[in-house]
Amino acid sequence: MNAFIISALLQLALAVLLLVILYQAQQQRRSVHHRLGKSAAVDKERLLHEFGRSRLGKKGLSLDVETMKLLDQLGWRKNSRKALFVAIQFGLPVVLVVLLQLIGLVLEGEAGVSWLAMLFVFGIGYIVPKRVLASAVKKRKQRLVVEIESALPLLRILFEVGMVVEQALRILAVEGRQILPELSAELRLLLQRVDAGLDLQGELHRTAQLVDVDEVSDCFVVLEQLSRQGSGAMASLQAMKELLSERRVTALQEKISKMSAKMSIVMVGFLFPALMIVLAGPGFIAIIRAFGEMG
Repeated sequence: MNAFIISALLQLALAVLLLVILYQAQQQRRSVHHRLGKSAAVDKERLLHEFGRSRLGKKGLSLDVETMKLLDQLGWRKNSRKALFVAIQFGLPVVLVVLLQLIGLVLEGEAGVSWLAMLFVFGIGYIVPKRVLASAVKKRKQRLVVEIESALPLLRILFEVGMVVEQALRILAVEGRQILPELSAELRLLLQRVDAGLDLQGELHRTAQLVDVDEVSDCFVVLEQLSRQGSGAMASLQAMKELLSERRVTALQEKISKMSAKMSIVMVGFLFPALMIVLAGPGFIAIIRAFGEMG
C-alpha cells in the first residue's frame, strides 16, 4: 500500500469524523428546537455559532492566541466569525492536499506525490489565511488612524453644542457610517454593550485594548476622562488633533524621502546606460573604426 492510498484513507477518516460530529450537534439542536416548539430551519450564521461553541470549535479557537487577537483587532469578535476563520484555516490545507493528490494521480499515475510535497502544501495552506488576516488588520489600523483624526473635530463640535460623551458617540456611530466606517462599527459594538448595562468608561478602556491602535487608545482615554469629569477635556482633544496632524505630516515626509531615494535608484538604473551611450558612444565608435583601418 503506497503513501497515496494511506493519505487518502486518513483524510477520508478525518472527513467522516468531522461529519459525524457536526451531524450530532445538528441533531441535538433540532431536538432542543422540537421540544421548544420552534422551527429548525438551517441557518448558516447559527451553524457557525454552534460550531464555535462545540468542543472542536473551542479547541480550534484556543490553539493560537495570536490569531484570536488579530480577529479581535479586525472586528471579528462573534463566535460565528471566529468559527468561520477556524474552518477556513483548517479546511484550506486539507483541500489543497486533496487537490495535489488528485493532480499527482492524474499526471504521475499510481505513484502519486511525495509526503514532502503534501507536507509543504499543507503548511502553505495553514499559513496563508493567517498572513491574509495580519495584512487585513494592518490595513484596518491604518484606516482607523486616518478616521480618528477626522473624528476629533466632529467630537469637539458635538461637545461644544452641549452633548455628553455617550450622546456624541451615538451621533458619530449612526451618522458617521459613510465617512468613518471602521470607527463607527467599533462605536456601535461599544454602545451595544453599554445598552446591555455595562459601564461606558469600562467599555471605552476595553475597546481601546481590543483595537490596539495608539491613536484610538489616546482618544478613548480622553473620552473616558471627559465622561468621568464632565468637562475640562476640550483642550486635550485639540492638543491630540494637533499631535495627530504632526504625526501624519512626519509620516508623509518620511514616505517622500524614501520615495526620492527609490527614484534615484530608478533614475541611475535607467538613465546611466543612455548617458553612457550618448557620451561614450562616439569614442567607442572611433576606436572601432581605428582598429578597422589598422586591419
